Amino acid sequence: MSELPPAALQSAAEFLQGLWREGRHADALPSASRPLSRADGYAIQALIETYSAAPVRGWKIAATSTAGQRHINVDGPLAGRLLAEKVVPLGQPVSLGTNRMRVAEIEFVFRMGQSLPPRPAPYTHGEVMAAVAGLHLGIEVPDSRYLDFTAVGAPQLIADNACADQFVLGPEVTAAWRACDLAAHAVLGRTAHGIVHEGRGANVLGDPRVALTWLANELSRFGCVLGEGQIVTTGTCVVPLPIGPGDVVIGDYGNFGTFQVEFTA
Repeated sequence: MSELPPAALQSAAEFLQGLWREGRHADALPSASRPLSRADGYAIQALIETYSAAPVRGWKIAATSTAGQRHINVDGPLAGRLLAEKVVPLGQPVSLGTNRMRVAEIEFVFRMGQSLPPRPAPYTHGEVMAAVAGLHLGIEVPDSRYLDFTAVGAPQLIADNACADQFVLGPEVTAAWRACDLAAHAVLGRTAHGIVHEGRGANVLGDPRVALTWLANELSRFGCVLGEGQIVTTGTCVVPLPIGPGDVVIGDYGNFGTFQVEFTA
């Protein structure tokens, strides 16, 4: 249950939405509406979804790797909403605009075929994977409205959608991925300027499927539905790649496929 009163939650959501709308940043949320718990953070995040004109496209998991946790200075994963207007069509350039993080993350993405509503008992790994319709490739371009996103802590990061900004949903994997060891699967991220970061599925909470199960139970715990047709990007398999206008980032998943994203100012 949220500890902040409804008016404070609404004030926090309006404050963050204003920052995003105007391309501004702040040190932190105002003290009177600052979340001190994950429950408060998720309650604010849910209100931010109401500003979107379309249903939420899916979910992201932040900080599923040691590198991702170091990047935003938290000690465990966080869930965030992928807003429909922030999902960039495959083949279209991504405009960096006021993005200050300036990194691209190479990720495994699950597409849900069945909804998993909140319930008292945790979802098992088998139940979660049985609800999955497909596996996609994906590149996330996170950002935050905090001037120093490493200093504000998990509740405020959750409130700001767990650093969700733009996301490119890549092609669906046509190989028999369910029979593969996703933890051992090698992933390569590289830029046209020659930066190469190597990783594998194990960098995502030990296995992207474990990360998806974590998300299903995190959402259930806080009263959210993991819905049919939604996508879940499970966290970066590689150390985030630094990017800037004019860059091209390639995500290479071996026999699962390859795709690229171009970045503009």
